[in-house]
This record gives sequence, C-alpha cells and structure tokens, in this order.
Amino acid sequence: MPSPTPIAVLASGRGSNLAALIDARREGRLAADIVLVAGDKAAAPALRRAEAEGIATLALDPQGYPDRRSYDLALFERVAASGAALVVLAGFMRVLDAAALAPWAGRMINLHPSLLPKYRGLHTHRRVLEAGDAEHGASVHFVTPELDGGPLIAQVRMPVLAGDSAESLAARLQPLEHRLLVACVAALVTGCIALRADGVHADDRRLDAPLQLAVDGSLQSA
Repeated sequence: MPSPTPIAVLASGRGSNLAALIDARREGRLAADIVLVAGDKAAAPALRRAEAEGIATLALDPQGYPDRRSYDLALFERVAASGAALVVLAGFMRVLDAAALAPWAGRMINLHPSLLPKYRGLHTHRRVLEAGDAEHGASVHFVTPELDGGPLIAQVRMPVLAGDSAESLAARLQPLEHRLLVACVAALVTGCIALRADGVHADDRRLDAPLQLAVDGSLQSA
C-alpha cells in the first residue's frame, strides 16, 4: 500500500475544515498525513485542534516581516521543510504573493464559500442574499496569485431558502464544505485529479466544468 501523502494545512480561524480532514484520516477515508498546521494567528483555535492531535504547528506573525512577500516566502520555506507535498488552505485569510506560490503550482488548493467565479473575497453569504440568488454553495480550486481565481476542481450546491440569513446559509453550507474538501483532497492525493498545462484533469480527462459533490460524497461530472 502506498505511503500516505504528507499535507500541510494553513488556517486562520476555528479549524472546522481541519477537523474534517483529521476525522477523514482517522476513519481511513483519506490517504494523507497532516504533517503541519500553520497560520498567521497564534491564538487560532485551528492550532489548538492540531496540537490536541499531536500534529506539528507553526504560528508565524506577519508583523515580524517588512512586507507580504517576505512573510509568505518565510512561511512557505517552513511548509516545504515539513515535507508536505500538498498544501490545503482551510480558512487562511491572506492573499498570497506570486513568488511564494510559484513552487507550489498545482500543489495548493483553497476552499471558498461561493459558487466561483461568483463572489470572490469576503462576505459571500450576505452577497448571495443581496443578489437574490436561488442557489449557493462552495468551491475548491487550485491556488494562483489571483484572489479566488485559480482553476476550479469541484463545487457543492444547495438552495437558498425563504427566510435564510447569512448565518443560516453559513450553518447549512459548512457540513457540505467539509465533505467537499475531504473529497477533493482524497482525489488529489491518489492522483485522480491533477492540474496540467491545459487545465484540471480528472482521471486523465480534462474537465470542461468543475466536478460536483454527489449525495454519497463522491465527485461527479456536472
């Protein structure tokens, strides 16, 4: 059996997506080892979650660096030293420098709470309601220097209900986000999904549209 793929998770907040990855690994649904959880906030609950699981952590304060590039290069130097082959941004609330990203092209993914390309950036739940959308969801994409603009891997969709608030949308979407992220990481570490020069490939077939998360947790063509 192949060795589990080493991955690093970057997080700035509560760490619920990290917890989903930890649970999937423990339950045998994810052939990956989380070798590092790093973030920009020493008090982030995500780091406490990792410590409780015996996972190495790193809190790197941006205030200690003269600019974003210096910080990002220092951060990813440490990520590389962990031995990680894949980086998962799970609530990491920073825009990353292009020079720091370049060595990780095709090996770094981000979970974003919208149906990209709609609503890049912050406050996605509120913006969905303000636009009167009938549908909301989350996306996983490869990370590029363009904010939330990298090649899409997969999405999960759900209806916007009458009476929904930003808070209720966020609460209903969160468990779907967890399932989507685990499915995407599982597909990446087994080589089922890869980024190539002509776009995202799934099982050696170039995707014309992002995969969709099915009810059974699998990723299927749109």
